[in-house]
Amino acid sequence: MRANPHPQQDQRLRTLYNYEILDTPREEEFDEIVELAAEICDAPISVINLIDKDRQWFKAEVGLGARETPLETSLCSHAILEELFVEIPDTLKDPRMADNPLCTAGDGLRFYAGALLIASNGLPLGTLCILDTKPRRLTALQRKAISVLSRQVMKQLDLRLSLRSQAVLMSEADHRVKNSLQTLSAMVRLHTRQLEDTTTVNVLNGIQRRVNAMATLHGELQTGQGRDEVDAGKYLDRVLELLQETAPGHVKISYRSDPVTLRSSTASSLGLIISEFAANSIKHAFPDGTPGHIEIDLSLRDGHFHLECKDDGIGAANEGKGRADSIGQTLMAAAASQLNAQVDSQLTPRGQPPLAYLLNAGPAATGHALPA
Repeated sequence: MRANPHPQQDQRLRTLYNYEILDTPREEEFDEIVELAAEICDAPISVINLIDKDRQWFKAEVGLGARETPLETSLCSHAILEELFVEIPDTLKDPRMADNPLCTAGDGLRFYAGALLIASNGLPLGTLCILDTKPRRLTALQRKAISVLSRQVMKQLDLRLSLRSQAVLMSEADHRVKNSLQTLSAMVRLHTRQLEDTTTVNVLNGIQRRVNAMATLHGELQTGQGRDEVDAGKYLDRVLELLQETAPGHVKISYRSDPVTLRSSTASSLGLIISEFAANSIKHAFPDGTPGHIEIDLSLRDGHFHLECKDDGIGAANEGKGRADSIGQTLMAAAASQLNAQVDSQLTPRGQPPLAYLLNAGPAATGHALPA
């Protein structure tokens, strides 16, 4: 006979659906549990099943060869109405299953034992069960083992639910921070257009670059599924895209990066260094509309990151017009210091490269290489 719905069926189903586990692919973690359960109980069949509205669906199974069956023939739909552990020594002697075609067939299911999968609100989602084709009983140790394994199944499900909820919250926080930074950047840009004082405009432009770099970092973190790391190539691509948008038409900015990931703190400091270097080059290296090229290169060598920034503009031999220290260079030095980095800067007479920073941002605890 078909089992009656659970007394709290609506809430039970909402709880089940919240786990987002139904109709997901098979996974080794759960397959290993049913294989172990079957071996411990010396049984041909073991199943992790979840009771849906009109079906029972199997997250993992051994010896059954199916992913779901209708509730009309479900033994576990009866079990979730009972105690934490249900054992039926002979299914044909149980009135709930005596007419079940899965049990009455010649090689039918004659033994059932299942431990409930209980959500944190106390409602049953399904069972971890053992099935056999002959009547029998489990030992006390076997019952205990099945109960322990059922709790491990729920720990896996609860952990995934918790991680997913945390990822959603982090994504929402990053989204709001990014939006706030973009709004701030727009406000700075709007006020800058209304000013004529060069010094004030330069300061506000610097602020806008730093805000844009932070907004870019938060945007990349949003795609990282809760991980505190970003893909260096994607991050630099966006940073350089923003810098190119604000650069004059005669200056080209390009980059190259090894396939590596960066911790958010490392990415933030590198973004600041690159932004300030580019701004400094645009301001000083290409006077009177001189065409020029700014190049950024990030590599991983012997477990350490190396960042090289250079341009092909005027160098040290520029009619006495040296590149004076600026707040941007001070910020670059401070950012490098946060990475425990060594900075090597130089101006060459002929401008090849006129200004270069070699940043040793290791060890690679600040990030790691991506698989090829």
